[in-house]
Amino acid sequence: MKLHDLQPAPGAHKKRIRVGRGISAGRGKTAGRGTKGQNARSGRGVRPYFEGGQLPLVRRLPHVRGFTNIWRIEYATVNVERLNRFAPQSEVTPEVLAAAGLIKSAAVPVKILGEGKLKHALSVKAHKFSATAREKILAAGGTVEELALA
Repeated sequence: MKLHDLQPAPGAHKKRIRVGRGISAGRGKTAGRGTKGQNARSGRGVRPYFEGGQLPLVRRLPHVRGFTNIWRIEYATVNVERLNRFAPQSEVTPEVLAAAGLIKSAAVPVKILGEGKLKHALSVKAHKFSATAREKILAAGGTVEELALA
């Protein structure tokens, strides 16, 4: 393959529509803007928030307002009950949980929750533990180790 052979993937480049180029072109006269009105004129139309004086959608839905905390950490959660599938005395890490299909990826921080009962001792390593999960793992004779967040 040479430089002159290169071309974009089929359908990657769409030909732009040239409006206002005569009746036969199909987009002549009003050029797809309709007839008269603020949006038919040259220059700017209405701003995005404006709805012709009607109360704008974002003000009609007060429950949708608020903010997104950019520092929030999303944890992959695993209940203690689901750790019973591992052999007694084995070490359970995020990598092991991901390989077993209990979490999607080992790259996401893991939190162990206290739902259910743990039948045997395990050495569990995770980024966070709920108080009840910690109690149940230790009561079963296992160990708990908190990993540092990357």
